[in-house]
Amino acid sequence: MYSVETRSLSKSFGAVTAVNDISFAVESGEIFGFLGPNGAGKSTTIMILTTLLKPTSGQALVFGFDVMTQPKQVRQSIGYVQQESTVDEYLTGKENLLLQARLNHIPKDQIDKRIDEVLELIELSDKQNDPVVTYSGGMRKRLDIAGGLLHRPKVLFLDEPTVGLDIQTRRKIWEYIKKIHKEFEMTIFLTTHYMEEADQLCDRIGIIDRGKIQVIDSPENMKNAMGNEVISLTFENGNFADFLSQLRQIDLIKKINEDNNKLTIFASKGTEVIPKIFQISSELQIKIISISLTQPTLDDVFISYTGHEIRDDDTGFNRKREHAKMKRLRA
Repeated sequence: MYSVETRSLSKSFGAVTAVNDISFAVESGEIFGFLGPNGAGKSTTIMILTTLLKPTSGQALVFGFDVMTQPKQVRQSIGYVQQESTVDEYLTGKENLLLQARLNHIPKDQIDKRIDEVLELIELSDKQNDPVVTYSGGMRKRLDIAGGLLHRPKVLFLDEPTVGLDIQTRRKIWEYIKKIHKEFEMTIFLTTHYMEEADQLCDRIGIIDRGKIQVIDSPENMKNAMGNEVISLTFENGNFADFLSQLRQIDLIKKINEDNNKLTIFASKGTEVIPKIFQISSELQIKIISISLTQPTLDDVFISYTGHEIRDDDTGFNRKREHAKMKRLRA
C-alpha cells in the first residue's frame, strides 16, 4: 500500500485550474517532494491530501483512506505543518504543544512524555517555558514541526518548511527533518521552490508547474538524464536556424534549450563538444559572446522540463494573496 496516492486529481477555482489531472504515488518511508514555483499547485495538492480542500475530480488516498469519503481516518494518519506559523506567540512553547496534544486527543497519561520527546528532538527543551514571542523564526518553525509530530502520524506533510528563513536556519531545519525521518521512520511529503532543499532532502521529486506534473524521479537520476555536463552559451546574430540544426546533429548532445540568444546544451564529453560548437559558429559567422561548462543541477532539470526558471513573481505577497483567495473560496 502506498502512503499517498492520487489518481487523475484535479482542482479548479472558477476558471482557474490549480491542479490539472495529476497522478503519482509515494512509497512508505520515503521523503517525497513537490518542486515548483508558487502557484504551481503544490499547496493546493497538499490541502486536498490533508482534507482541507475537496478535489474537483479524481481521487486522493492516504494509506488507503479516501480523502473524500474517509476524512476522519486520513486526519488520524497525518501531521500537517503549514507555510505560515500557527503557533500562539503569547503562549510558551510547552503550552502550544499541550494545546496541540489536546486537539489531537492524545491520552492524558502520554502527553507529557510525548512533549518531552519532541522538544528534545527539535532541541527546544531549554526554551519550552519561554513565550514564543521571544523565539526566532527558525525556533517557531521547529515548534510547528513538533506539533505535527505529537500524535505520531504515518505521514508528515510539510508545506514550504523553510520559506522566509535565512540559508543558515534553512539548513538547520533540513537537519531536523532528516533527524525526524530517521527517528520515526515516517513518510514525509514536502513542497518547496528551493532547488537545493529538494536536492538535499528528497528521495524522489515531482516537478510540478502550472498544475501539471512534468516528471517524477530521484534528483540524481534527473540530473544524470540531462547529460554529464551543461554547456551554456550566448551569441550574436547570424543564421540561428542553421546553427541550431547543425548542433542537433552532434551525437554527444542530448538536448538543447533555447532562450533568445542563449542556449543551454546538455551533453556528454563537453570538452569534445565545445570545439565543434566553435567550428560551426565560425562557418556560419555567428559570434559567441560567452560559453561555460558545468555539471547539471536541479535548476537545469527544472528549466529542461518547464522551459523557464522559478518565476520572479514567487514572492511572499503573492503567496499570502493566494492563501487568502483559497480561504475565501472554501468559506
